[in-house]
Order: sequence, then C-alpha cells, then structure tokens
Amino acid sequence: MADAGTAAKPEPLKLLRIFRGADAPSLDEAGHMEYADDDPIILNGAAKLGEAGIGEGAVLKCLFSGFGFSLHYVWFKPGYPLPLHSHDSDCLYYLISGDIKMGTEEMAAGDGFFLPADTPYTYSVGDDGVEMLEFRTQEDFDIRFKGKTEAYWEKMLEKLRAEQPKWKEALPPAREYRNV
Repeated sequence: MADAGTAAKPEPLKLLRIFRGADAPSLDEAGHMEYADDDPIILNGAAKLGEAGIGEGAVLKCLFSGFGFSLHYVWFKPGYPLPLHSHDSDCLYYLISGDIKMGTEEMAAGDGFFLPADTPYTYSVGDDGVEMLEFRTQEDFDIRFKGKTEAYWEKMLEKLRAEQPKWKEALPPAREYRNV
C-alpha cells in the first residue's frame, strides 16, 4: 500500500489480445490517423487526389491498437503514387511481399525500414504492388503532406491517372495473406 506521499505503481498490463486480420477495420474506420495539414495548396492537392480515386489503390487496415502502440496492414497496388509525407510517431515498416524503391534503395519481401517521428518520406511502389506491416509507437498519429506547390500535386495527379488502370485487376502479391 502506498503512503500519502507516493503514488501507487500501476500494475503492468498482462492481457492476451488476439486480433484477426479478416475482422480488422479500415484505418479510417479505426480513427487513429489524423490529417494535420492546413496549407490550402496541400489541402486542395490532396482533395484532387481523393476525387480522382487514389483510395482505390490502397487497402489500409488497423490490425491492433492498444497499450501505446499499433500495428497496421498496408497494401498499395502497382505504381501507387505515395505523396511525400511524415507522421508524428516512430514507425517500423516490414515488407510482406512486393517491392518498393526509396531513394536509391530497392526493397523486397523480408526487408524493412525504421523512420523516426516527423521524418518526411515517400517511395515508389513496384509493378506488383507492395504489402507491408507498420509497427507504430503510439495508437493515434498524424499524417502531414509535404507537397508545397500546385505543380507537385499536378504531378502526383498525373501519376495517379497513369497507374490507375492497373488497379482494377490487381490482387495482393502474397496469396497466403488473402484473409486480411
């Protein structure tokens, strides 16, 4: 028992939590990611991508969230145009299948990368798409887009329109993860 001058030490959380990929809510439904942009150029550019159907090129699910961290499943279809952005949480990324190119680094299944909070990044998604797991150091996090010019967002829109036809028939590259 703690005396009046000291706070009681909380008990560690020792709960088994099982999650099922097939039951996972979308990232939007889970409500853990907040869009934190207020620049009119960014807001307008991101809105144009949304109206043009960028959401058709991605599956984003919250597999687990609790106890101060979260796990997300991401499938970006072939050539998905990922805008330059950052998040306010550290994140460890693991490629399940497919491939990406980040700068000069080419990564495939079994590879991964760590990004400290607030580090801007993007990557090019390969011809087979990419499936990834994202391990975050917090449950709730933001996304901040970095494209500061209208020309940047127009280029993203062009890439979206060029890649979109590939998405209609695209299937996740890893058949064993189809229940996600």
